[in-house]
Amino acid sequence: MEFTLEFVRIFLSDLAYAAPLLISLLLMIGITGYIIGRIEGWSLSDSLYHAFINATTVGYGDFRPARGRAKFLAIVLAFVGLVFTGMVVAIALHAANYAFAQVYEVSSFGNRF
Repeated sequence: MEFTLEFVRIFLSDLAYAAPLLISLLLMIGITGYIIGRIEGWSLSDSLYHAFINATTVGYGDFRPARGRAKFLAIVLAFVGLVFTGMVVAIALHAANYAFAQVYEVSSFGNRF
């Protein structure tokens, strides 16, 4: 339980530090999704749904752009989603490494202090 609490504490702290960048990326995802939806004539909810599915690289295929500009923006959207996901994964890995070292008193090379 101590490891989990330390992990959550560090993870939330790191998210707070990275919040400006993460929020910017989320805004880019939302705005790009909205623009794609306007080009394709989708509703706002369908546009945001497509943006989320595309940015997380799930890609169900139920909504896909048919016009050239929208296809290009969908590629940009996927790339921004990958960067966002990579940032969150990197923050989680940092929190896990730090919490492991703190709770189990192990250096990054696996040696005891």
